[in-house]
Amino acid sequence: MPNEPTSGLTPTDVTPGVTALATDGTYVVGPLPGSDEESATAWMNDGNCRNYPPAVFFPSDGVGVDRARKICAECPVVEPCLEYALEQRIEHGVWGGCSERERRRILKRRRQATTQR
Repeated sequence: MPNEPTSGLTPTDVTPGVTALATDGTYVVGPLPGSDEESATAWMNDGNCRNYPPAVFFPSDGVGVDRARKICAECPVVEPCLEYALEQRIEHGVWGGCSERERRRILKRRRQATTQR
């Protein structure tokens, strides 16, 4: 993929208003404090991803995608995470347990379902 992110890519590089800060050995992924997106993305505070470096969710290979999926599989906010990524058209990383390619397929199926109505 020509537009594949580097292993050090963080959500700040991909999504406006989202940051990843290391605090006391944990990672906090969520909106910038005081931003308008803060309440719309409050679910991020409960994500399993908070306990991992952001690079885990921006892998450069299939093995990395599988590792991120395993973390997402046990996450209490996997559904709002996936919906957020779909609504925001986030092109990079694993969100809601889905890779970039999987999210594109979901969006395509949704468009086709809407067209067929």
